[in-house]
Amino acid sequence: MQLIYQTKELNELCLRLSKKDFVAVDLEFIREKTYYPILCLIQIASTDEAAIIDPLAPDLDFGKFFELMQNQKVVKVFHSCRQDVEILYNMSGKVPTPLFDTQIAAMVCGFGESVGYERLVKAVLNIELDKTDCLSNWQLRPLNEHQLEYACGDVTHLVNLYQYFKQKLEEENRADWIKEELATATDVKTYQVDPQEIWQKIKFRSHNSKVLSNLRDLAAWREHRAQEKNTPRQSIIKDDILTMIATAAPKNKEELEKIRGMRKDVASGKLGEEMVEVLKKVKVDNKIAKKQSVEDINFIPSLVELFKLLLKIVSQQQNVVPRLIASDLDLHRLGAFQDKGNPVLEGWRKKVFGQKALKLRQGQLSIRYNPKNKRIEFLEQ
Repeated sequence: MQLIYQTKELNELCLRLSKKDFVAVDLEFIREKTYYPILCLIQIASTDEAAIIDPLAPDLDFGKFFELMQNQKVVKVFHSCRQDVEILYNMSGKVPTPLFDTQIAAMVCGFGESVGYERLVKAVLNIELDKTDCLSNWQLRPLNEHQLEYACGDVTHLVNLYQYFKQKLEEENRADWIKEELATATDVKTYQVDPQEIWQKIKFRSHNSKVLSNLRDLAAWREHRAQEKNTPRQSIIKDDILTMIATAAPKNKEELEKIRGMRKDVASGKLGEEMVEVLKKVKVDNKIAKKQSVEDINFIPSLVELFKLLLKIVSQQQNVVPRLIASDLDLHRLGAFQDKGNPVLEGWRKKVFGQKALKLRQGQLSIRYNPKNKRIEFLEQ
């Protein structure tokens, strides 16, 4: 294990790794008190070496490292890549590519939904990880030997996991099954935050266009403020308070102060003034209610329930996570006869599920339990 504090050492490491077929990458960061994560460590490994890069070291130039992340001849291997890739994207403006995610591969290979790294290492490599340092404050210096060994293990085991899943996907002819998920992971839009769309992540349901328009603009205001101050959005105004403000639509600070849960000092201060001003400028979008979750739309519920049953059976037969085959939105669209562009009617998904779903919808397929062999069977008419 090599510790990298200087640009020269980092450049030499990246030159060696650029000659490999793949590298395993993991990041340690903290983000509890900031909007943007604070990167504390970068761990990287190949089949014959591992290193820990200290991004907090002064004057460290990441130019060659970012070149490695864009090297098309070297696969970058992560586990549950979303947050790590988001940090690298924010640092460089580019997403590492090509990319492989062992968590996605594990879903295809029957290890369940969003399987954790610790469980995967145990299941595949039969190694028990010591997680006593998983909640370390990685920003503190110096780090002790035990912390560094723990951090390094996150990539040395990842090397072996990648080799295992790469072979397993090829043996089961499922390499194409993860392409769509990986395409999402490498799409820059995945990591770009649009403040005007952030309201859709708030758990709130309404068909009132005025209320939803208020929520949209309040959430966008909060997001801009969180970014500018580099503070968590919830530390400005919590979601539940924001939805009550959107619903009540107070016209002044006095009305804002009467909202349940609203602190008087917040309502009467700068934040309260800004929120009232935001509400005054809201332009109602009469189509905004259509952007609500498809779960709120009454799409032939009984047929969709049959699709869900079929999906559960097929996913068990294929030993794959159901959502990798079809999402709730895909099933609802199928139930509403909205077939164009539906992923379940394309590629491998159509072969394992889509064709059966179409026959079920046409009344040409039935599902029954066979008590003789104790199995679920499909009967085609």
